[in-house]
Amino acid sequence: MTDNSSNPDPVENEQPLLTHLFEMRDRLLRAVITILVIFVVLYTFSTELFELVAKPYLQTLVGSKMISTGPIDPFFTPMKLALALSIFAAMPVILYQGWAFIAPGLYQHEKRLVAPLLISSVILFYAGMAFAYFVVLPLLFNFMGSIVLPGVETQPDIGRYLDIVLKLFFAFGLAFEVPVATVLLNYTGMTTPESLAQKRPYIIVGAFVVGMMLTPPDIISQTLLAVPMWLLFEVGLIASRYFLRLKRERDEEVEDEEDLETDEDMEAALDRYEEEERANRSSSDKDEER
Repeated sequence: MTDNSSNPDPVENEQPLLTHLFEMRDRLLRAVITILVIFVVLYTFSTELFELVAKPYLQTLVGSKMISTGPIDPFFTPMKLALALSIFAAMPVILYQGWAFIAPGLYQHEKRLVAPLLISSVILFYAGMAFAYFVVLPLLFNFMGSIVLPGVETQPDIGRYLDIVLKLFFAFGLAFEVPVATVLLNYTGMTTPESLAQKRPYIIVGAFVVGMMLTPPDIISQTLLAVPMWLLFEVGLIASRYFLRLKRERDEEVEDEEDLETDEDMEAALDRYEEEERANRSSSDKDEER
């Protein structure tokens, strides 16, 4: 008869993994539901939202109009805009669900770091989108409007226009996350502020390369993406030095507490040793008296 006590149940071994998978499913479901709820609300104003997004172009090139080359574009394009804006608007919830999933595996001091990084990530992402809308798009269309070909009338397609705008929103929102990425790289020990400072020329060149890949093929948007990335990298270096100083101070406090506990343990051990010696001497004295 086989002894099953030495063979653990595989279902029990898989239970922790299944628990994590179920939790991941629940958090993804919450994020998706949040996006859908926001989408339902925004879709009712999809036409007004598209007019707002098209405003930088229509105000820059007075008298210009947009066209639709696809039979379903007037319906699909505003819906696509509402869905993209729903994802952007749900970004705080999406990031929070991701943080809540990994939080049980973090140390207490890491949890204290995650909260400000999450808040700053959301703020910087929205700041990047606002910078693209209020600064980049007007400058870009002013530059494009100055390029006039004989016999050619510029009337952009609404679908192509929306693709360019969403690409810029995502590119600038992502680029403005540079300080957060810099802090994480330094805090986790993958690099140091001094090492990154020495590589500054390469990082500036890399910022222009990223600007070239993430933006339309024009020098205006590429430069307007690369320069803020470089400046935000400098901000990330300053923030990294600050967080690393706090980390060193905390580690020194922990070491001092451990040293203090060690000293107290040694004193307690010496006290016990002295008591045992006194007890042994007293017992020896009694034996001699007898």
